[in-house]
Amino acid sequence: MKKRVAVLGATGSIGKSAMDVLRDQKDRFQPVLLTAHADAKGLLKLKEEFPAALTALADSTAGAQFDFSGRDGLLNAIAEAKADIAVNGISGAAGLEPSVAAIKAGSDLALANKETIVMAGRIVFAMAVEKNVRIIPVDSEHSALFKLIEAHGKDNVSEIILTASGGPFREYSREMLSRVTPKEALAHPTWNMGPKITVDSATLANKGLEVIEAAGLFGFPPEKIKVAIHPQSVVHSMVRLKDGAVYAQMSKPDMRLPIHEALAWPETVCSPFGVLDFASLSLTFEKPDLEKFPMLALAYRSLSGGENLSIAYNAANEIAVEAFLKEKIEFLEIPRLVGYVLDKSMLAYSSSANSGERLESIEAILNADRGARKMAEDYVWSKK
Repeated sequence: MKKRVAVLGATGSIGKSAMDVLRDQKDRFQPVLLTAHADAKGLLKLKEEFPAALTALADSTAGAQFDFSGRDGLLNAIAEAKADIAVNGISGAAGLEPSVAAIKAGSDLALANKETIVMAGRIVFAMAVEKNVRIIPVDSEHSALFKLIEAHGKDNVSEIILTASGGPFREYSREMLSRVTPKEALAHPTWNMGPKITVDSATLANKGLEVIEAAGLFGFPPEKIKVAIHPQSVVHSMVRLKDGAVYAQMSKPDMRLPIHEALAWPETVCSPFGVLDFASLSLTFEKPDLEKFPMLALAYRSLSGGENLSIAYNAANEIAVEAFLKEKIEFLEIPRLVGYVLDKSMLAYSSSANSGERLESIEAILNADRGARKMAEDYVWSKK
């Protein structure tokens, strides 16, 4: 029997890779729901190609030609599709509620939306246990760690090592970074991704979010989660065992491979994606420069400060990247803005009567997210 698959964000970078996997594996997977945020034209093309699948457009102003439209329509579509597994490729905090909807619908979750774990990992995992569904990471680094930890056993792992390409400005001086333009930041040397995640890669915020995500997914403390700059993006992550041996997952930088692995799990199925030619390989590694790229250090700080700071880190970064792409702030202003919001969030949280309490609902998490966004927007406004 074919596995029923929902693709959330089907017209985006992750979604397009997921659709390639579905086309390649027609005998194994059946798309039952395809969604997009506002790309009506792209979703219509997919509707013509896969007429049996439900479609949902989150933008209600252009959704009349689809089965569901609007934010509520998207969540209702996830419930009605009854997918065996949902690929969540939605970008940013907007992906949290669709993740929750998929879990509530009883679907396994192939998760590329790292914000789900960064913002609400504890709550989301509790929901998954209650519904007896699995959360399978799709980010290439976390997909690699998922397989490596599964193979060696968590009790045998002393630390996990995420790799980062270093982005397009790895060799820039700080003075050069002060002149970076949005166009330059969108030119990633290795991966083909959407605008937000491409800028995040350039600032190392993407790796910062992945450090927070790794802690939520695998339960390692911050000091056991390391980052290595690896410009070739061939080694996707590593684990160091207690005996000192290091094991790595290696493949071409192709998101179709971790998506394929997540969809096929727990089986390992033949795939044409990511196959390496070892004859041409040359691999290098180096330490991240936290002074030039402070977004990574800020992520560790937020991870050590509790759930509210992780939410604030993500929210402030989303606002900062949007402001940078609209040329309202400079590239180096991104970490300054995020640091400002972390400081204010920590102060507000420590002075609150509820400072000792954890966030226990998705609505409470979304309220914290909105509060951090307001702080970030006020910062941007003050720079005008």
